[in-house]
Order: sequence, then C-alpha cells, then structure tokens
Amino acid sequence: MVSISRLAKSYRRGDQSVPVLFDISLEIPEGDFLALMGPSGSGKSTLLNLIAGIDKPDSGTLLVDGEDITRLSEADLADWRAAHVGFIFQFYNLMPVLDAFENVELPLLLTSLSRRERRERVEMALSLVGLSDRMDHHPNELSGGQQQRVAIARALIADPAIIVADEPTGDLDRKSAGEILALLRRLNEEMGKTIVMVTHDWHAVESARRVVHLEKGELVDAPAPHAAGSD
Repeated sequence: MVSISRLAKSYRRGDQSVPVLFDISLEIPEGDFLALMGPSGSGKSTLLNLIAGIDKPDSGTLLVDGEDITRLSEADLADWRAAHVGFIFQFYNLMPVLDAFENVELPLLLTSLSRRERRERVEMALSLVGLSDRMDHHPNELSGGQQQRVAIARALIADPAIIVADEPTGDLDRKSAGEILALLRRLNEEMGKTIVMVTHDWHAVESARRVVHLEKGELVDAPAPHAAGSD
C-alpha cells in the first residue's frame, strides 16, 4: 500500500533550513494498522502529512497504492487526496454551522454523485459509526466522542485506500477514546482499511498491528505495542 524510500524533509525558518526527517524507508502493507510514536518534534506528523499528500518531501520516493505522489502537481495531488485518503484529526475539524449529515456529506459535494446517492452514502457512514440518530445534530450538540465519530464517518465517505489519523484520541476522555479505538480496529479488521495513526498514548498503540518509533527525524527500533502495554 505505502512504500517509502530514502525520504527526507526540511522546512525553512527565516534564512535557515531546518531538517525534520532523514533518510526514511518504510513499508506499510495493505490492511496494516500502523502507529507512529515519538517525542514532540520527532517528525511524526510530518511523516503522516507526507504519506497523506498534504506536503511534499525534499527527496526520496513515496508510493501509495502504486502511485508516486512525489511526482504529482499540486492540482493532481489535491484530486488524489480527495479520492484516496481519509483524514481524522485530534480536534475533529467539523464545520460548526453544519449538522452531522452535512459535515459527512462535504467531501462528496465535489463528486458527480446525485443527491440520492450522496444521502445513501452518508446514512450508511453514520450508521457504521453508530450515529444514525444524530444526523441533524450540530457539533456543539454532540459530545467529543460523538464529534470524532462524525469525523471518522467523513473520513470513510469516499471509500479511501488509506486512513491517516493524527492523535485521534488526544482530546477525549478514556471511555470515549476506547470507543474510538474500538471503531478504528473494526474498520481495520472487518473492512480491511489501512490505517496510519500518530499517537503519544500506549493505550492507543495497543490497538495497532505495528508501531514505528521516530527520534529526531529517524526511525528507531521500538518494542511491539502489546508487549509494551503489558509492562
């Protein structure tokens, strides 16, 4: 699904170039559930953004589902993201003026689907995350866990090849976080969705199939998540 070779990324800070990732090589097979861990500033979110096509590397290759996305133009990359990537963020990124149905429907408005087809897809996605009875509720009428479920439904709506999640439980209480992680496991195990998740939480890591650890922009060895969680 994802094949990364010799990837490097730096950012400009004034006149200086600040390196963030160094010589990253990583394989993520289809159906994997990968957790990216590491201290703040280690490059986790940068690597996630590169995999999602939000940013471009300085060098190296990055193939997602056979497509070298480093070679795409900005316009083509935007089209590729819309068709292939589902995004889940720590703070949900829902539109406050739209209800749950409308928030989930947003990515479909740029497609050629009819209104009926969009409705069917949205209703199915909200049913999958257990929110069929909250379709007409606005974000401020939903709990944090429910808002994240809406965000997950929105991420699924275009049937993406890969789901990227940046601290998806970071703003939730333990019970709500557990429910979201159980939902992500279900998406991975029952629907075969490939998931790449950035997290600081070892409880969240226990839901993943693999963990990759970053230190100062480089991949380092780390214990298996279940072994680490049992200490």
